[in-house]
Amino acid sequence: MTDSPSSTATKRIAVIGGGVTGLSAAHRILELADEQQQSVEVTLFEAQPETGGWIGTVDQGDYLIDTGADMFITNKPACIELCKRLNLVDQLISTDARYRGALVLSRGLTVPVPLGFELMTPSRILPMLRTPLLSLWGKIRMGLEYFLPRRHSATGLDDDDESLAHFVTRRFGKEALTRLVQPLVAGIYTSDPEKLSLRATLPRFLDMERDHRSLIKAARKQKKETQSKSDATGARYGLFAAFRGGMQTLTRTLADRVAEPGTILYEHRVTHIIPAAGAGYEVTMESKGHAQTQHFDAVLIGAPTYQAASMLTGFAPELSSLLSQIEYASTAILVNIYKLADIQHPLRAFGLVIPAAEKRKIFAVAFASRKFPGRAPEDCIQLRTFIGGAMQPELLEHSDEELQEIVRSELDDILGLKGKPLFSKLLRHNQSMPQYHLGHLQLVEQIEQEAARYPGLELAGNAYRGVGIPDSIQSAEDAAARLMTTLSAPESAQAP
Repeated sequence: MTDSPSSTATKRIAVIGGGVTGLSAAHRILELADEQQQSVEVTLFEAQPETGGWIGTVDQGDYLIDTGADMFITNKPACIELCKRLNLVDQLISTDARYRGALVLSRGLTVPVPLGFELMTPSRILPMLRTPLLSLWGKIRMGLEYFLPRRHSATGLDDDDESLAHFVTRRFGKEALTRLVQPLVAGIYTSDPEKLSLRATLPRFLDMERDHRSLIKAARKQKKETQSKSDATGARYGLFAAFRGGMQTLTRTLADRVAEPGTILYEHRVTHIIPAAGAGYEVTMESKGHAQTQHFDAVLIGAPTYQAASMLTGFAPELSSLLSQIEYASTAILVNIYKLADIQHPLRAFGLVIPAAEKRKIFAVAFASRKFPGRAPEDCIQLRTFIGGAMQPELLEHSDEELQEIVRSELDDILGLKGKPLFSKLLRHNQSMPQYHLGHLQLVEQIEQEAARYPGLELAGNAYRGVGIPDSIQSAEDAAARLMTTLSAPESAQAP
């Protein structure tokens, strides 16, 4: 069946994808329409039975389990600002100061990350001298970074890109990469450091080299500056925050706000998008074995790029081809609840990261109930163990039972487990993490230029300019603003 085009008075807008990106985009469209006194009809399409995407929360009574992301960073303001508009600020909680810090597995032993070390740059000397994570030569090599010149660039340092592995090895040495930086960054991007684009993921380190020559020098200067002032966007919560009732607090609130004036269609999978005769787009979707097509004045795609590529291949082959070039990694998370008495390790940290050099079958363990209260009873611990990623995708070919046994064996060896978990749940996130490979920003620029050929069609999500929750929200709200600007333009300028 095909719906007739909407009237010129009310603009019909399709938002595809019910994760945090699609929900944030739909919410922002409704906000802007209200501010601009523009009549819109927003329909959000979600292929699954509920919204949230890779954000979800399971309330098991004594256990509160986040099935995907369990916190967000506060030094990017988009999520905090959205929480203010949703009246969710009183639901935000900060991390438990008693356990702040992370551990790194080193030759089978868990060792604290040196105080003052941020991803790849030390700001304090004594903790680096004392850490057993690096050999004497490894420490000397790191210290030599203070005296190294800037990288020579024929094209200009602002345009240069470099893999994480190359940059860290060049500035700090191979040992710093394999023993410290690789596991810490893998915990964020689940990526291969030889392929990861520094310009697309952690550009501040390239900028520190450009502006200060030495990253150590820059880090020590920044430390002095931050001691005299706090970051207004996130100072109240610390660097990371979560919701008292779990991360789904955000997506459920967004869904409620969107559904009130708009429409959310669950279990509706969009398959094709083509330009409509005259203006707008025809959106074809499938639900319970039936296909239908509706006309919309504008479309915002908040789905992963491989899904967007499939939807657009019929009328925008070049854009589809570019979108399909962004690779994704898959991960699995095994959530276990243990009695603290059944674990020999004191677990005095937020979690543990594991270098690839350790040859383990897990790459990180988050001590979820150490980070935030209410995740497990006081005499228990919630462990979230991560498997797979870009470095070990073959592990995800194992059955659920085999993965559970792999994790139990690894945790037993590392943390000293006794007995069985009180609760266990395996969560698979297939093709969930976009990989920002070398040249990613150039690819995104090509995608944006190609997408601009189709007025009223917008793309948003964590595959473009940031993988975190605040990045997804910012991408969504920027796309919503562009879309509303397009709809306000004369109709002659809107035809695709």
